[in-house]
Amino acid sequence: MKFITAISVIILTTISVHTRADECGLLDHDLRLIASSETRNLCHDYDAKLFLIVNTASECAFTPQYEELEQLHRNYADRGLLVVAFPSNDFLNQEPGDESDIQDFCETNYNVTFPLFAKTHVIGESTSPLYQQLAEAAGPPRWNFYKYLVNRQGEVVKRYSSITRPNNPRFLNDLNRILRETESSN
Repeated sequence: MKFITAISVIILTTISVHTRADECGLLDHDLRLIASSETRNLCHDYDAKLFLIVNTASECAFTPQYEELEQLHRNYADRGLLVVAFPSNDFLNQEPGDESDIQDFCETNYNVTFPLFAKTHVIGESTSPLYQQLAEAAGPPRWNFYKYLVNRQGEVVKRYSSITRPNNPRFLNDLNRILRETESSN
């Protein structure tokens, strides 16, 4: 009888873990917030319907996109969009500062209020598990400010190169269409 109970517990635990991963896809990662020991799970700690995942850098020609990302975050948060940024030094060492410096830079220069996560490897041998999954699903980022739109189920819906700015009409049309589809399916 104890054997059957133990097997039942193992099966139920496996089903529970499998269901959680299936419902969250690549969003099911505990990620450390920048300059902090606190972690957040994109799937379980945020109520967003759509995530815009961006690898960022403070010394890049695309760095002014922080301002547009913040505007996007403020304009679309009530519709379910969450912008999340992962500073990375993987492209020509354009994010050399420590996490406190990065956080101060983003808050002081761009009034960033969306979540910034720990400095992250987005390419190479030390690529974070999240970015490994993004690369498998849609290809790796090719530069700083590469953007992935990911739905609530953790599926990459669309990706955009660094040159596609957050205020680009094509990007905004896609974003509005995806959010409308999400709203109508609920």
